[in-house]
Amino acid sequence: MTTPNFVTEPEGQVPVVASSDLVVVGGGPAGISAAVAAARNGLSVTLLERYPYLGGLASGGMVLVLDDMCDGPEVTVRGLCSEIIDRMTRMDLCVTPPESDWISDSAKFRQWARWGVYNFHSHQKPQPVCYASAFDPDGFKRAANDMVAEAGVTLRLHSWFSRPIVEDGTIKGVICETKSGRQAVLGKVVIDATGDLDVAAAAGSPHTTGSFIVTTVFRLGGIDTEEAERFEYEEPEAFSALDREAKRIMGGSWERWWLKTPLPGIVWCNCPHMAGFDGLSVEHLTNADFKGRQRIAELISFIRAKMPGFQNAFVVDVAPQIGVRQSRLLEGEYVLTKEDVATRRHFADSVARGRDYYYPYRTLLPKGVSQLLVAGRHYSSTAAAQRISREIPPCMAMGEATGVAAALSIQAGVTVDKVDVRKVQDMLRAQGADPGDRPSANATLQMAAAE
Repeated sequence: MTTPNFVTEPEGQVPVVASSDLVVVGGGPAGISAAVAAARNGLSVTLLERYPYLGGLASGGMVLVLDDMCDGPEVTVRGLCSEIIDRMTRMDLCVTPPESDWISDSAKFRQWARWGVYNFHSHQKPQPVCYASAFDPDGFKRAANDMVAEAGVTLRLHSWFSRPIVEDGTIKGVICETKSGRQAVLGKVVIDATGDLDVAAAAGSPHTTGSFIVTTVFRLGGIDTEEAERFEYEEPEAFSALDREAKRIMGGSWERWWLKTPLPGIVWCNCPHMAGFDGLSVEHLTNADFKGRQRIAELISFIRAKMPGFQNAFVVDVAPQIGVRQSRLLEGEYVLTKEDVATRRHFADSVARGRDYYYPYRTLLPKGVSQLLVAGRHYSSTAAAQRISREIPPCMAMGEATGVAAALSIQAGVTVDKVDVRKVQDMLRAQGADPGDRPSANATLQMAAAE
């Protein structure tokens, strides 16, 4: 029997299960921020998420440090990102160094380095401790749940995006796959916060594809972190040899392959890093999961036998989501370049900031489809630019900006591409966010040189 290349799907009707002003597809950090910001500004909002929890790569992917939130002593990402940090802190599930420790100092660095809350971009030695937060994944889920519920967002988990509903070039909603069958959710504006540009790509918006390392993130329990740190600093030669071997077994990791978490004896391992996998391929993602777990098992055997502080190590969990960093990238009204990021170029229509870079509103606007916005790591940029400007806090800032833009669009009776960006900036700042409308001195100089 010959296997056919295609099958024909039967046409049929799809029930409409929700209709609101705004539909946000993707309940990761950007989607949470978009939904909450829009709802707080008066819109009815439906938030769709394929997994049984909110938080995306922050919780399900267990990317357990929030960074790229400051430029030296200047805090550049505020708003809803700061709010979720505050909520997790009140749960005792988030650790942030006090402002008095944001310095380059050997003692402070030793105190905070294994939390991952230092400026690893800095060329100072030691690298300065900075405004960054180490958090627990369940804390992020709980805080996100509270924010969404309090804002009055209609949340639909277990809803996997299938296709957009587009009529005459305008998006009208989306169709999801669920355990109850296919379901339609309608809205006046749709925000694609999927991370992989699923909605905009399916709607026909121009985009590119790229790939970067993927990671099967995991956590270890039973760790004596005091002994592990003592060994690192008091026996540096022996530590370096074992650390190199651990990294070789994993095949790739950041400088510090394990970091502390708010839970005693539990450490976070943002590794192994694996190249050559396509984040859009079922086969590649399946293989990445298998390969990552194999490397984790090999690492456990090694560190139990050799690494002080890790003799009783055990796997607490492996992140349910593969850590995909790059897949589809929007080609929107403006494509941010690596030069834009590296030179701190400022834009008059900036609506969000990262560490020392700015996102113009145009990078969140797809071409070819009306009433659609994007927020998250799939924003309009080159692959090289995205690799250095895609951290979770600035993605939350993008989400907050699109939520506000959607609210202003509907309230003013204009399409999202015609929104008054100055009003978006003013509303964001009034809500405690930093849209980047007031550039730093460095950014002003770059703007003058570039334009």
